[in-house]
Amino acid sequence: MLHKEIPFLRIGLPLCIGIISGLYFKPDITFLVSAGIIIISGFLFSLYFNKYQTNQVFGFTLTLSLFICGLLLYTNEKNSISTLNPEKTLLTCTLSDYPEEKANSFMLKVKLNRKVEEKKSEAVKGSIILYQKKDSSVASMLPGDLLIIRCLPVEIVNRSNPYEFDYRFFMENQGIRYYAFTNSHDIIRHIIPVHRKLIHRALIVRETIIRMFKERGIKGERLALVAAITLGQKSMLDPEQKLNFIKAGVMHIMAVSGLHAVILSLFVFSLLFFMKRRFNILRIIITILILWSFAFVTGLTPSVLRATLMFSFLQAGKMMKRPANGINSILASAFFLIIIRPSVIFDAGFLLSYSAVVYIICFYKDFYLFLHFKNWLTDKIWQSVVVTLIAQAGTLPLTIMLFNRFPTYFILANITIVPISNLLIINGCLVPMFFRIRFLSHFLAMLLNYLTGLTESLTSRAASLPYSTIENIGSTTIECILLTVTIFLFVHFFLKKKSIPVSYPVFFLILYILTGTARDISSKTTNEVIVYNTPGSSTIGIRTGKTLNLFSDTSLVVPEVKRHCATLGLEIKSTILNNKYYCFRAQGKKILITNFLNKKIVQNFVPDFLILTGSRPEIENDLDIRRFPCTVIISSEATSGFRIPRQVALPGNDTIHFVRKSGAFVKTI
Repeated sequence: MLHKEIPFLRIGLPLCIGIISGLYFKPDITFLVSAGIIIISGFLFSLYFNKYQTNQVFGFTLTLSLFICGLLLYTNEKNSISTLNPEKTLLTCTLSDYPEEKANSFMLKVKLNRKVEEKKSEAVKGSIILYQKKDSSVASMLPGDLLIIRCLPVEIVNRSNPYEFDYRFFMENQGIRYYAFTNSHDIIRHIIPVHRKLIHRALIVRETIIRMFKERGIKGERLALVAAITLGQKSMLDPEQKLNFIKAGVMHIMAVSGLHAVILSLFVFSLLFFMKRRFNILRIIITILILWSFAFVTGLTPSVLRATLMFSFLQAGKMMKRPANGINSILASAFFLIIIRPSVIFDAGFLLSYSAVVYIICFYKDFYLFLHFKNWLTDKIWQSVVVTLIAQAGTLPLTIMLFNRFPTYFILANITIVPISNLLIINGCLVPMFFRIRFLSHFLAMLLNYLTGLTESLTSRAASLPYSTIENIGSTTIECILLTVTIFLFVHFFLKKKSIPVSYPVFFLILYILTGTARDISSKTTNEVIVYNTPGSSTIGIRTGKTLNLFSDTSLVVPEVKRHCATLGLEIKSTILNNKYYCFRAQGKKILITNFLNKKIVQNFVPDFLILTGSRPEIENDLDIRRFPCTVIISSEATSGFRIPRQVALPGNDTIHFVRKSGAFVKTI
């Protein structure tokens, strides 16, 4: 029975459902009191059924209480982020990470402590992103430094383009709701603390290790790659480096996660080979301590915490002579991470990491036993192929939904690059360990430099191969969930014969196909006017069924349009905007696109939708368009200071949509 073998599945599932329900429902006091009464009554009533073999009342009440707990945890996490007014505010805060250098500024992530107003102050929670004008004093700041700043908080908002990445939701899950632009005069005081928190010390240690690599001759792009693969510090990477790893299908080696934890634990176990039998417990304890030290240095990310917690649970079970169920151990680690930060279940890294590991634990052994190889090297290659295929099957739906691409040579890339990266990770740990022994650390650094260059070269070649990735494929959230369940059930059916009826995976496959079909039918039978929010350019789409008639001032298709078309499977017909006006008719509606407007144009076309393009659209003074019941949309190319002249008579403020301020305009016609 699942609830006996995997108890954390029973308690974790209702907890997660409660957290997800927090996206759509905010509990009030009446709901909480009613739920509390039901739960207490349920537990009291369940005492009567304790004499029976099963107590369904207790099970139902426990499930309900876990659901309410998840709902409250997520709601409390969201409510804990303080609201700031859009006015100059004096704040005391703590620098959370090293300043990240941008083209014209330093990006500082700071945790808010207090808000100061006149002679009083109040505690505030959450974090804010500061874009500080380049200043040499900022570059020397360290995590944990205390700052008193004056800034104008601006709330983070989405561009509201169809099917775009929800950046606001992502940042709120990191505890960040605001950003601000500052300069040297806005930093009132910079205080170096006597004591720093553990997480800040970890980041300082990580930076110290990066300096060790640099002192031993690793520089430039290779230093950035070493920092990313061994320590999870990806801010130094060039965008092209990241893209090559994504195209090759080996981006996971840059995410410090279970791969790193397994490699390090196996390496330490091998080094302590002499500590067996009576000293085996000490061997396990040393390995766990080293693993937790590694997690500390890499910034205690969810992925490495998952692996470290899981390894700790498994080894603790061995020490107590109670071998733990692998799935239960991984779900236990997830449960503790969720309790600490409920919104972690929405993190892409968390979902990808756990999906891959669950599949590997469930299906690796059965798939591996399909073929037997006596040759050691062939067997190791087969093991690598099996792990790669199983992990890729587990993460496929998420990869398509999140990244709109699929790496076609992922098996070849993983077989060749991952073993080298394993050596790179081990070598990367040895360099700081033997840093004081100069001749040895120099030799290890030379080897590390060579391995890094080889990894980069192989990745670049894999990414440059013809058809290295299938791009512009997309999926909605519901399709991603259904595809995940379908793949899991089909893999379970084929690898574990007769374990489940074939009707289960077939049912979800039909449901997945029907969902996609319904989406296609909806797309084919509807039409839309879309003015995308693409700052600095005008991008207008008129969707007629499965065709997107795209009007833009550039020949390149912007990412926002690519994602929209990939998700709905739209065909693009492009038209480049110039100093002309365009009139398009769809479903009896007239859409006028122009960067200049006068009485003659309006009277000739009588548009239902009037879209103004350009940075400062030219509008004739004393123009009266009150007689035309049209919606006026000002594209995102218009400067923030642009205003329609006062002399122009408009139908009403509610018929004007400023894309740059209010987000993308999407209207079904």
